[in-house]
Amino acid sequence: MADALLSLAGEIATMGTSLATESIRLARKVSLLIHLLEEIRDFAARSGGRTASSSSAASSPWSCLADLAFALQAVKKFLLLSGWKSAGKNSNLESVTKKLAIQYQYVTWQLEKVLGNISYEHFKISDEVQEEVELVLAQLRREIEKIGVENLHIFQEIYNMLTSANVKDFKQQRSFKLQATNSNTTGFVDRELRDMVTGLAEVNGKYNYDTARMTLKLMDRLKRTSHVDQFKNEKSGIRLSNSERSTVDDKKRDSLEIPEDFLCPISLEVMRDPVIVSTGQTYERSFIQRWIDCGNGTCPKTQQKLQNHTLTPNYVLRSLIMQWCEANKIEQPYRLANGRMRSDGTFPEITGERSFINNLVSKLTSWSRDEQRSAAAELRSLAKRSTNNRKLIAEAGAIPVLVSLLLVDDKKTQEHAVTSLLNLSIYEHNKEVIMLAGAVLPIIHVLRDGNMEARENASAAFFSLSLVDENKITIGGTPGAIEALVELLDNGSARGKKDAASALFNLCIYQGNKSRAVRAGVVRALVKMLEDSSTSGMVDEVLTILSVLVSHKEGKVAISRANTIPLLIDLLRTGQPRNKENATAILLALCKKDSKNLACIGRMGAVVPLTELSKTGTERAKRKATSLLEHMQKLQIL
Repeated sequence: MADALLSLAGEIATMGTSLATESIRLARKVSLLIHLLEEIRDFAARSGGRTASSSSAASSPWSCLADLAFALQAVKKFLLLSGWKSAGKNSNLESVTKKLAIQYQYVTWQLEKVLGNISYEHFKISDEVQEEVELVLAQLRREIEKIGVENLHIFQEIYNMLTSANVKDFKQQRSFKLQATNSNTTGFVDRELRDMVTGLAEVNGKYNYDTARMTLKLMDRLKRTSHVDQFKNEKSGIRLSNSERSTVDDKKRDSLEIPEDFLCPISLEVMRDPVIVSTGQTYERSFIQRWIDCGNGTCPKTQQKLQNHTLTPNYVLRSLIMQWCEANKIEQPYRLANGRMRSDGTFPEITGERSFINNLVSKLTSWSRDEQRSAAAELRSLAKRSTNNRKLIAEAGAIPVLVSLLLVDDKKTQEHAVTSLLNLSIYEHNKEVIMLAGAVLPIIHVLRDGNMEARENASAAFFSLSLVDENKITIGGTPGAIEALVELLDNGSARGKKDAASALFNLCIYQGNKSRAVRAGVVRALVKMLEDSSTSGMVDEVLTILSVLVSHKEGKVAISRANTIPLLIDLLRTGQPRNKENATAILLALCKKDSKNLACIGRMGAVVPLTELSKTGTERAKRKATSLLEHMQKLQIL
């Protein structure tokens, strides 16, 4: 079972490269579970024949593996269905998009439900892997928070039925036609609910033989409760905050139907920035731009060929949407201030900037290296100036092209491209877009082979991207990333060393990256910097990284062997208050349960500066110094 799960997870991890954003994110989450499945496989191998008998019990920790297989199969089926949509193989895009949105919510909910039941203790899962799984769970739970309460009730009912023994009964009723449900489920809500059931049965592999029977049974069960009425309220109205739902006015809003023309045919959401394509259809700008960027040359709604990729703002429709929102006392998707939209994720009304940026992005793909270099330099400057520019540049599709320019043989173009990505990453949403564009390996290439300024900015880009927890795992786990940063820390310019130190500190917050950094030689480079008077201005950065690494077993051993203790004791006497604080914390970690290190600091005269620090240091330094002195006293070193 464990081997099969590992194979399935590996297959899913490779499926998301050419899919929509949410599908890529889902595949990446599954890829982060591979280490968990490897440890479960190893545990199963050590357990021998005991697993088979243990797994038969429904309450056994092994039973969760069958549920996990069920969930991963659902993820795989969803990604396959999503891939068919991305490839343009569906005639009814609106219906398919809506179904995929529900399926995405369901497989996300199902995966979180199963992962939450896995026993770390039973399978002897390491702390590093537990940290990875908890990160995935946190991300899944954030997605689940967006799902309506009544959908969650329905998901649970569907899941219970799909995983129950009753499914066997459904298999015997293959001749039962889906159309039979029409007599009992004729209303809009019944059709909506039926479509939801069939869609979720589809991702769980039960479509075509038990869907109709299950739909009738589920409809009957839900109608005996209040779920269908509540489901209807959610489907036919606009979702409001919990505090607003208690008023009489909100009941009227719940029954309010949004005019169909106000909804983007792709996202099915009220449009913020409606634009017209060459076929005359209107879409939300960000969604149709993504459709075009993926290489599609047809109109999503009519399937007609797009004569050009010009997106013309639909000011009339935008004004009607705003008037409708105001008339119905609904929060508008955007408001204008001083002739421009606020910087809340929407875009400026003036199209001049957008056209200028689109023109620059088109030059990035020019055959002329000079044009590429010039356009990248201009985008670098624009991305540095404002958040609004960072949004516009990303929306114009610049990020994937800039990533590709990291691999060109022109050093200056590399420098402009990587610095543009660094500046774009300041805007939080762009961090995800950069990662989805596969930027990690190209940035490593620049870190190794670029000019010094490009290398400096590449390390700064890794620092910025690693502010997102998931990216710490992805970047740190990519072969060559930490090694390249350590190389820059060891041999770079003063600014390069600082940028590399910042990136390494951020990456090493994640437990799994600490051992990678130690094996890459980070401790040797850090100790060298402590010894080198030319890098005395970076003592604080060096000590901060060492204080993170010393909490890991491999880090503690490496720091002890690197002859670090004399340097730390010297800092207790001469360092700045913060340096003394960090030096004391590192010494305490090195000496806990280590009588050899305790005796060593005693011989080197640490007692006097520690005693002084316990009285005059910062609050943290006082605590650490006092604790260290107590350990020494127990061994009668004082």
